[in-house]
This record gives sequence, C-alpha cells and structure tokens, in this order.
Amino acid sequence: MFDPSLKTPAPRGNSLLRNPRRSALALLVAGTALGGIAVGTIEGRPAVAQTAIQPSGMAQKIPDFVGLVKQVKPAVVSITSTLKDDGSDDDSSQGGSQGGGGQGGQQMPFPFPFPFQMAPQGHASRTVEARGSGFIISADGFIVTNNHVVKGATSVSVTLDDGTVLKAKVVGRDAGTDLALLKVKPSAKLSFIALGESNDVEPGQWVIAVGNPFGLGGSVTAGIVSARGRDIGDGPYDSFIQVDAPINRGNSGGPLITQDGKVVGVNTAILSPSGGSIGIGFAIPSDVVRTVVAQLQKTGHVTRGYLGVTAQEISPGMAKALSLPATSGGPAAGALVASVQDNSPAEKAGIKPGDVITQLNGQKIANPKELAIKVADVVPNSKVTISYLRNGTTQTADATVANLANRGSSSNGQSGGQSGNPAGNGSIGVSLSPLTPELRQQLGINDGTRGVVVRSVRSGSPAETAGIQAGDVIVAVGNTMVNNPHEVVDAVHAALKKGDVALRILHNGQMAFVAVSPETSSASNGANSSGAGSDDDSGNSNNGDGSSDQDNNDSGNSNGGDQPG
Repeated sequence: MFDPSLKTPAPRGNSLLRNPRRSALALLVAGTALGGIAVGTIEGRPAVAQTAIQPSGMAQKIPDFVGLVKQVKPAVVSITSTLKDDGSDDDSSQGGSQGGGGQGGQQMPFPFPFPFQMAPQGHASRTVEARGSGFIISADGFIVTNNHVVKGATSVSVTLDDGTVLKAKVVGRDAGTDLALLKVKPSAKLSFIALGESNDVEPGQWVIAVGNPFGLGGSVTAGIVSARGRDIGDGPYDSFIQVDAPINRGNSGGPLITQDGKVVGVNTAILSPSGGSIGIGFAIPSDVVRTVVAQLQKTGHVTRGYLGVTAQEISPGMAKALSLPATSGGPAAGALVASVQDNSPAEKAGIKPGDVITQLNGQKIANPKELAIKVADVVPNSKVTISYLRNGTTQTADATVANLANRGSSSNGQSGGQSGNPAGNGSIGVSLSPLTPELRQQLGINDGTRGVVVRSVRSGSPAETAGIQAGDVIVAVGNTMVNNPHEVVDAVHAALKKGDVALRILHNGQMAFVAVSPETSSASNGANSSGAGSDDDSGNSNNGDGSSDQDNNDSGNSNGGDQPG
C-alpha cells in the first residue's frame, strides 16, 4: 500500500525550479524519454539521448547476511518456562509490570511475549508459560540465556531450530549479570556457536540478532553497534553493548552476532516507552558471558571479588576541591573513595577515604563502575596492585581480594552535590553542633563515628546547593578529620583560601564526598567568615529527609555503593 508519508519532496533550491523555461524543458525531456522518444530541443539544437549513466567510483554494497544466518540459526533456540501463577504481579512472571521500569520507560529486563497461556479457570493451581531465547555453546547441549527467562520456572523446555523439543535443566543462574546456563540431553551432537571478543567490537559495526520475538522463533534482525559500556542502572556490573538492531519481547537471551559468526553479546534489555523496539537495545558483552558461564558450568554459582570501598565519580568541582589533575571537561578519571569498610581488603592495604583509585593491576580505572566490574572479575584470595592518588601524589598498594559473598554488612555510597559558583571568599551557609550522645541516639549514629552535626543549612546557600542537609554529619574537611565545630571552622577557613571545599559527610547512613563552592557575596544570617557557624548546645536536628537531597543536584556523580565488592 502506498504511504503518502514516504513521498520524497522535491529538493529546494534547484536551479531548474527557479527558471520556468528550463524547468519545462527538463520535464518535457523526461516525459518523452519515458514514452520511448529520446529527441527534444534545447535552444534550437537537437538533443540525442545518451547511454545509461555510469557512475564513477566503487559501488557500495549493502551487507548480505544470508550465508551467515544459515550457519548460525541451528544454534539458536526458543525457550519456554512454566511458572506458577500465584496471582501476584512480581518479577518472576516478567509480564507487563516491567514495562514501566527504569528511567524513560526502560524495559529491564524484557517482558515475555504476548499474554500468558493460562490454564482454565477454577483450577487450584494455575500455570503460565513465558517464552524467551537462547543459544547453544557446546555440542553436548549447554545453552546460554538470561536469568529472567528462567527465574522462578517449575520446568523449562527448549525448542531447537528444526522443531525438536527437549527438556532443560537449569545448571546455574546469576542475578548480578542476568545470565543463566541450561543443559539438555540431545540424541545427537548439536550445532553450536562460539563466543567472540566483545572488547574488539566497535560502534558502527554490523551485527545481527536472532531469537524468538513475540513467539516468532528463528527471527533475524540486523543493525549496527551504537555504543559500548552503557550503564542503564540495571545492576552493579552494567556495561552493555547498545545496538539499533530491532529487538523485542522474547528476544531476551538470544545472541548478538558479528559478521564473522561469533557471539559478542546476549540481548537483554530495551529502552522503549511503548514496549516495542525503537532501535535502542542492550546486550551483555561476551567477555562477561564467558567468565560467568565458566563459573556456572563448574560450580553452578558465581563468586566475585570484594575490595570493600564505597566509591563515587569525580565531578569537576570535586577534582578542584581535592586538587586533582585538571581535565578538559567532564569527570576526572578514577574512582573517589568515599568510605572504606572496616577489616576489608582495602583497609588492610591502607586505602583511605579521599584516595582516588586510578588503576587495578595496571588497568586504568575511569570511574566507579569500571572499578566494580574489574574487582568482581578477580578470583577471591588473589592479590591485586592498586594505584591511587593521595594528596596529588601517585601511590601503590597490594591487596588480597576477598569473596563478595563473605563480606560483612555494607553501605551504598551516595553521590555528593557540587556548586557551579566560582571560588571566592565567603560562606558555605551551615550551622554546626557537637555530636552529643543525645544526637547520636536521635540520628541513629554508632559510637565509632566521629564528626560534627549540621544543625541547619541556610536557604539558597552553597551548602544547600551541594545537597547538604540538617542532620548530616561532617566527618572530615578534605583529608582532615574533625571532632568539634571549631575544627570544622578552622579547616573550612583554610580550604576557602584555596577555592572549593571538599567535605566528607555521613548522609542518611551513607558516606560521601561533597564539593562546596563558596559564595562570592558577603556572609549573611549570622554565618561567620569561615562559612561555618558553631553552636555549643545540642539543639534540635532532624534526619535530613528534606527535599533537597543529593540526587537533585547537578553533581554528575554516580552511586558507587559497594560496587567494587
């Protein structure tokens, strides 16, 4: 059917359209040529039709995936999971409730295709069927898919490309990366596909996705790699490959394949307000798949390394406050240590809050997410060398990475805010109180924590802009630990002479660094020239649950949490 929206408008600015006489001649020649007559008149001279135009240069050929598809399709399977329907709307059903999850209508992970196949009404125990995709990685029947495809399943079956249906056993699942490993018992050796090197994938490279979208098994779509290393907020180890190949519900667990026939990703999530493909899909890199699958195949579970730090990104303001090397726009490279867990490998290695981890075993660390991924990949009880900046000086330390599963209680670090005001002399706008036993009890702060309580924050001040709230505890100014309001005043006053102030605070139970830029106007509302006023009485303080929390500030920082382990 003709779609008028696809009609191509005439180009604007064409010289023939600006000259009625020449335009008419052009149309006449075109019209008579179509009728088989190739003679016209231009300015009294006969015009004879020429031979077909022969464009110069090499012709550009559109990629042809026919041969590739014939080879890889036998290794791609459809997966059906049977689940109990308890009437709840939890994530085990992978139904439409996931459709609105994430920012921007992000589908994480895919809901399964079309309405579930419900058993007749009145049965005491109803079951539903959910469908996804997977691919065979060995001739004896090991199959990779997504964890969310088989999570909560009472039984799993696999349909091969030739229609053969086999019962599958779940060998192991890993929620952290959303991967699962299945095993079937085939009557003969199966065709399988190898994992490629996702680190070699480049944006602009052609890829195909094969899977079971909307229950249509064996469907193939093609596109290009849009980006690498995408963090979509789905988990602590996000580093997805973004593709524009059409990916839809039911493609979950299917392979992303390069033109050399290697799997470089497992299709897992989409960004879609409507639930269908809009050309933004995400695949787990094959390098991650290789590591996780090897552990699942060997032990049925995944062990990850644990370092014991809470880290955050370094905003330009924070870099300035900590006197870190300048960068040409954007966050500075590295992971800023906001806190170190007691008795952790990091503490034993001498890592302290305020250090900036820049390398792990010689590999550069660009941000907290990279640190989390690289530490998680380290085999527990292995030694690593950490390079870090402390007071502008590069240092190294050796640490023995522990097992993440054996770690103690941990806390997720929150990002700190920053002010875009230029440095200058003035106040930051806070009033302080000593951390008395009464305030400790009121704020739920343990006896081991030392610092000074923020009693109030002046409206519109740099401190408020940075996200500091009443009830926050200032633990240190820069790398200087503080125990009373007067120490905070002195340390802030000294820091203001150099520019921005880096405060290490305890906010809602989370340790974080916050960069505060002084205001250029004179101090007001009783704040002294140091930018911090002190109160000797305990005063009344709340727990800092106001609307001006850190996530509402233009900090540019990410939640490091306990990501590195």
